[in-house]
Amino acid sequence: MNLSHASQRTALSVNVNKVALLRNTRHLGIPSVTRAARICLEAGAQGITIHPRPDQRHIRSEDVYELQALMKQWPQAEFNIEGNPTQNLMDFIRDTRPHQATFVPDSEDQFTSDHGWNFPQDAERLKPLIAECRQLGVRVSLFMDPVPAQMAAARAVGADRVELYTEPYAAAWGTADQEAQLQAYAAAAQAALDAGLGINAGHDLSRDNLAAFVARVPGLLEVSIGHALIADALELGYAETVRAYQQCIDQGMAARA
Repeated sequence: MNLSHASQRTALSVNVNKVALLRNTRHLGIPSVTRAARICLEAGAQGITIHPRPDQRHIRSEDVYELQALMKQWPQAEFNIEGNPTQNLMDFIRDTRPHQATFVPDSEDQFTSDHGWNFPQDAERLKPLIAECRQLGVRVSLFMDPVPAQMAAARAVGADRVELYTEPYAAAWGTADQEAQLQAYAAAAQAALDAGLGINAGHDLSRDNLAAFVARVPGLLEVSIGHALIADALELGYAETVRAYQQCIDQGMAARA
């Protein structure tokens, strides 16, 4: 187990896709994706995540480059671009060289991310793409289901981190299956640590379920949160919402100690 990973505070990366989705319903340029990102960073978010899909239904190509320019003003913050590397992702990675590329196995018309990579089936097509990212100085995280046996294989293809797909945990929140899901994610995280991987997580994490997840999942370096956070921001504002999610992380970290 990597002790530095185990003790490091979990970072919050804000996914601003849903800001772009709302903007795209009109031709007025509002709400501004870059302004949303700036306010979130000013409020203490440690990173910004985007997922530019091929159909540009939310994040558009120009958003990627505008956010790249913005992030240069925040050298301490992380720029994370996620998507399927067999579609449009790699061109953005080559052009912008973000801190992190999160590979997600979405189909082009997929409604939302709903599963992780699977090994050994996906190994050969991922290896050269991961190698290219690392040559560019870009950290690679693979979107993965919480299956302990898959973690060593993710490391074997060259990944630096895994992002645990957390929708099953979120769906079980408040039900009799909640504890079993937490145990499953903790086991997957420990397997990732044992394989030498860093651990991220994301999908349907919220103010309700985040603290418990942070408390129970060892070595959690980063959570990427979009839908719930932007929905909360409609009521609370970006800055107050970021502070609320940071409080959830702090509560989870305190419970872990």
